[in-house]
Amino acid sequence: MLLSGKNAIITGCARGIGRSMLIAFAENGANVWACCRTITPEFAELTAQLAAANSVTITPLAFDITDAAKMKEAVKTIQAARVSVDVLVNNAGITYNALFQMTSMEKMREVFEVNFFAQVAFTQYIVRLMARQKSGSVINISSSAAIDANPGRSAYGASKAAVICMTRAMAHELAEQNIRANAIAPGITDTDMVEASMSQETIAATVAQTRLKRMGKPSDIADAAVFLASDLSSYVTGEILRVDGGLQN
Repeated sequence: MLLSGKNAIITGCARGIGRSMLIAFAENGANVWACCRTITPEFAELTAQLAAANSVTITPLAFDITDAAKMKEAVKTIQAARVSVDVLVNNAGITYNALFQMTSMEKMREVFEVNFFAQVAFTQYIVRLMARQKSGSVINISSSAAIDANPGRSAYGASKAAVICMTRAMAHELAEQNIRANAIAPGITDTDMVEASMSQETIAATVAQTRLKRMGKPSDIADAAVFLASDLSSYVTGEILRVDGGLQN
């Protein structure tokens, strides 16, 4: 129960890493605003079951993170709860693989809009709430691609590198308000997104480059987020935590 009594916002909760984070946070005692684009019956059932099983409150929030008006509505819902906002996990994002010369500016802008600009806007709203209580933990999900500059991932890697720079700048600027900012840089992780965007040959080759010789599980990333959200990391800020099985360049 590392997060007992804490209130957290997690974006991109419908599947993959975000879904695992939602489960891990609930199991560790956090109340969660579970953000996703669409609340399906299956997702509504999951949140209800998690809330009942762990005696926490889970509030599904449906909005497209690139829709400024819908984002503001979600923030108003969070404000209306009149409770502290202790943790923000910026997990929502998209992936894109293409050679640099084959990447259109339209696609580049789309990737940055979802993976960076929308995250900035949402974080600015939530950090204002954290500043009022003089505490909080912001956890941004970057990628090992942001550090390793993998071929074919110029757009995606650059958007996630921007997240790293933003995280470190936030850590400097927000420290005086007792708000911590850290990022997680996952390596190849067993999610629908990876399966849809990478060939089996590429997945196998990437796994072979890891020291642990396996794909990461969404729960591996979720556990790292629990640590950064908890008081166990109260003296950690401005860090980029690679969770990649020892990926070797």
